[in-house]
Amino acid sequence: QVQLVESGGGLVQAGGSLRLSCAASGSIVSTGAMGWYRQAPGKQRELVAGIFRSGGTAYADSVRGRFTISRDNAKNTVDLQMNSLKPEDTAVYYCNVNLLGSGKNYWGQGTQVTVSS
Repeated sequence: QVQLVESGGGLVQAGGSLRLSCAASGSIVSTGAMGWYRQAPGKQRELVAGIFRSGGTAYADSVRGRFTISRDNAKNTVDLQMNSLKPEDTAVYYCNVNLLGSGKNYWGQGTQVTVSS
C-alpha cells in the first residue's frame, strides 16, 4: 500500500506565493512520473505540472513561468512552488505519483488553495 500526504495549501492574496509538498510512503521501490493536478468547482481535474524521474518537466500553459515543480527521488517527495498567484488558480490541488515496475497510480487527498483578489 502507498500513501500520499500533501501539505502547504491555504489562503493567499493575489500576487502571493504558496509551496505545496507531497510525500509518498509505503511499498515503494521506485517512483516514476510525479505531478500536481487541480480541480476547481464545476470544472474537470487538470494537469498543472509534471516531472519525470529524470527531472524533465511539463507545465500547463496557464502556470508556465509562475509555478515550479521539483522532486527528491531519495525521499519520494514532489513539491510545487507557486508564485504570482491569481484568483483563477483557486482549486483543490492533488498530488499524483506513478510507481515504476507496477505502473500503479496513486492520488493524494487534495489540498485547498484559495487566492483572493
